[in-house]
Order: sequence, then structure tokens, then C-alpha cells
Amino acid sequence: MSTVLYSKENGVAYLTLNRPDKYNSFNREMALALQEYLSHCATNDEVRCVYITGAGKGFCAGQDLAEASDPATIDFEKFVKEHYNPIIFAIRNMEKPVIAAVNGVAAGAGANIALACDIVLANESASFIQAFSKIGLIPDSSGTFFLPRLVGMQRAAALMMTADKVTAAEAVAMGMIYKYFNDDQFETESKKIAQNLAQMPTKGIGLTKRLLNRSFSNDLAEQLEMEGQMQVIAGHTYDFKEGVQAFLEKRKPVFKGK
Repeated sequence: MSTVLYSKENGVAYLTLNRPDKYNSFNREMALALQEYLSHCATNDEVRCVYITGAGKGFCAGQDLAEASDPATIDFEKFVKEHYNPIIFAIRNMEKPVIAAVNGVAAGAGANIALACDIVLANESASFIQAFSKIGLIPDSSGTFFLPRLVGMQRAAALMMTADKVTAAEAVAMGMIYKYFNDDQFETESKKIAQNLAQMPTKGIGLTKRLLNRSFSNDLAEQLEMEGQMQVIAGHTYDFKEGVQAFLEKRKPVFKGK
């Protein structure tokens, strides 16, 4: 049975973490499979949005501790450098929108991979837990990078040190995630957002994502300069011309992601 399920519909690539009996916790096979599918999505022009979710009742419980506690397989540096870091880089460097559709518990690396995505959506029963301190580890998978930027240093420190559970409603209120939906509406509403994004100007969205990535390191002058450069590129796309023409003709634009 594949540890990651893949399907594509109307420009959306659906990636489902598929170890439901383990709450989709990561083993090496699943980490490498997710990397492979993300790489495919990045280079496939027919994919204009990526939607990551989990099979069963949870999104992802982080690292499979059975693998991490076996003396024959334990290698923390390998886990970080070969399993998780490539996933984070793939999500952030892909110039297409990536949605995390959190359908239950997102703990440890599972929570932080979700928070590295462009848009995080959750069902009402979802929760986010920085579980690392419970077993004497530090937050990896870019948690120490993104969480303070999303919720502030004080709150991030408290969540990481105490491993307190954050509900979906609390996560929205503190700016950790974008939206949550009732459990029975979650799949429909979250996929509706993905399908809408897949019909948007993909090149412009990709350039926006590039700017957001650089905004963490650029000063104001550098960011303004880069905005000018990206606007020139966006202004030469098919989608810009289509958007203007549709506005003038008072019709809905048909973007091609080009």
C-alpha cells in the first residue's frame, strides 16, 4: 500500500499521507514518497495547486517513534536532513500555492510541515501540537522559523516548551492558520479553495510566493526593488493580458497559468 496517495483533478494535485493506522506518522518511505510527489508537482505544468491532507482521522502525528527509537535505524541528523528538510524546501520553493488541509491532529513535524504551507485550513476537530518537548527533542521541520513569524515569539516559545494543544479555533484566532470549517463541510470547502486557486494566475501567485520568501531576509529597499522586478515579469504573462482584457470586456477571466 502506497504511503502517499496521488490524484489530480482540474489543476489540483491531491496528496494524501496514507498511514492511517499510525495517524500518518512519518517513516522513511513516506518522507521520500512525499518528496517525490512534491517534485513532480513543481515541474508539471498541469498542476496549478497542491492540496496535502491525511488519510483517516488525523493529518500527521510527526515522526514514527518506532523508527526513531530502534537503535538499528535511529539517526536524527539523517531524519532532519534527508526526510524533513527536503519537504520544507520543496513546499517553499514550489512557485505554486500549496494548501495544508489539516483533518485532525497535526503534531510535531506534522504540525510544522503544515505551517510551512502557503495556506493552512483545518476542520473543527483538528489540533496542532508542538510535541517535541514531551520527548526531550527540539522543534524541527522549520517550526522554529515559521511559528514565531505566525504567532509571535512569546506564544511560539510557550507552545514549544509546554507542548500545549491548540484547537483549530484557537489557531485561527492567533493567526497560526487561515480558516477552519465544520467537520462535515471541511472537505468540500477546503477543496473549493484549492480548485479556485488552480484557476488563478499561477505565474503571478508563484512570484508573490517568491517575494514572501525573500521578505524574511530583505530590508525594505531590497524588497521594494524586488517587487519592481517581479511586477515586470508578471506584466509580461499571458494571465495579466487576459485579466485586463476580461476586465475591459466585463467578463470572467480564463487564466492559463502562463
